[in-house]
Amino acid sequence: MFEKDILKNKVVLITGGGTGLGKSMAMRFAELGANVVIASRKKEVITKTASQIQEIGQEVLGLQCDVRDMDQVNTMVSDTLNHFDKIDILINNAAGNFISPTEMLSTGGFKAVVDIVLTGTFNCTLAVGKKMIKQKKGNILNIVTTYAWTGSGYVVPSASAKAGVLAMTRSLAVEWAKYNIRTNAIAPGPFITDGAWKRLAPPGLNMKKKLKSRIPLKRFGEHLELSNLATYLISEQSGYINGEVVTIDGGEWLKGAGQFNDLEKIPKSLWKTMQVMRKRSKNN
Repeated sequence: MFEKDILKNKVVLITGGGTGLGKSMAMRFAELGANVVIASRKKEVITKTASQIQEIGQEVLGLQCDVRDMDQVNTMVSDTLNHFDKIDILINNAAGNFISPTEMLSTGGFKAVVDIVLTGTFNCTLAVGKKMIKQKKGNILNIVTTYAWTGSGYVVPSASAKAGVLAMTRSLAVEWAKYNIRTNAIAPGPFITDGAWKRLAPPGLNMKKKLKSRIPLKRFGEHLELSNLATYLISEQSGYINGEVVTIDGGEWLKGAGQFNDLEKIPKSLWKTMQVMRKRSKNN
């Protein structure tokens, strides 16, 4: 689909780049000639993914960073510039999410998701954006979700934060265009990743089958499909696309808004059990 060197000599910084869709994008960008910086809170994840990217033959830099901490973000950006001397593209992919009835949420639970998704995206965008302004060129791609504009029950922190990221995307597309910086977003539907499914699929309810039935194409997305879309949006081939959010969900949100609205069928006793399991998992 793409010329093999479509991203040649580009430096791409990806938050949440050690696992899931972030890892898939990083691998694909490397295949197409990009030098990749992958950031994550977990050092062991970064080390493993970086070694896999090196096998492709492209230069990679793995950095440990909590996007909620501006000092760590500034260090991440400085380390990237010291190594590569520029940042052409920023992919804001780091995220956090879990399912819960809103009345069972704690303020800490709400804040944890919003801090990663919205504040983290702002921190990285601000730190990298200042460098792109000096470069007089840049490309920012944010990963949002279809319920950023429809809303969805049982994921209120994520829906609120992703809506903020979408507003940020469109706002900066106007404000920073004068610096030759494009800002766009991708809104994925269901793509299977190990981490997300553990947090978002209640045990014993066959959620994968139920989610698939909501999708007109009757299948989940393939990681390569999203990676190819991201490749197009960060390449020069999409140079006139700015402030856009591209949905890739097989038609799911058009069929029924609110990805997690069907969770109203879960009994309260199961919600309490899942809450206990989530806290245990967090402590481990």
